[in-house]
Amino acid sequence: MHDSNELCQKIKGIYPEIGECGMDVKVDFDQDKDAYVVHLEKGEHKLDTYLDEDDANSCMEGKQCVNLGIDIAQLKDRIYKV
Repeated sequence: MHDSNELCQKIKGIYPEIGECGMDVKVDFDQDKDAYVVHLEKGEHKLDTYLDEDDANSCMEGKQCVNLGIDIAQLKDRIYKV
């Protein structure tokens, strides 16, 4: 298992658009779901997605987090349609 802060920093490295123009990311571990919860937020727009251990390991190895990439794209679509 990885440290949530370490995973958060890795995600920011893989997805440089996070942190630009106020898009924030926070990572917590949900014991009940046995997965990391990635909170994406920009202004009033919020999106949570879950990373299981395999996805978290892929992120930590420098590979893309496929599900997370899709969710980031969805959040960006929501933001820019407003």
